[in-house]
Amino acid sequence: MNVRYGQSTTYPKTKEVAKRWIIVDAKDKILGRLASEVAKRLMGKHNPIYHPAVTTGDRVIIINADKIKLTGQKAETKEFIWHTGYAGHLQRRPFLKQMALSPAKAFELTIRGMLPKNKLGKQMLKNLRVFAGENHNLESQKPESVSLL
Repeated sequence: MNVRYGQSTTYPKTKEVAKRWIIVDAKDKILGRLASEVAKRLMGKHNPIYHPAVTTGDRVIIINADKIKLTGQKAETKEFIWHTGYAGHLQRRPFLKQMALSPAKAFELTIRGMLPKNKLGKQMLKNLRVFAGENHNLESQKPESVSLL
């Protein structure tokens, strides 16, 4: 923290913020509710030293992304939409097809939509690791298990 003369407010620096590794089990959780809690963790809004211009969030590992649930008819109606950059090339992929191709990518895209649309949002997304099954390759980071919902 850096305090200048005449200032009483301290601002966190990225290098001084201690980032924890947490692991979240997505089995039988609702996609949107879990994704919003994970987005808050990535942004650092759970920290008392939160500042919107600094990445104060934790590093999050999500396991069992293939066992996520959706409420209502969203499984049939939800679509992931993106534009390729070419005229008339608006692409759509239904949620069920995306889950069949890559459940981890579907979860990641949902969380990405809840993060800021700027450079900090890209940095926050780098702190997210999503795995379709129970196995992950980050045991050496010693993540602590957290139940967000």
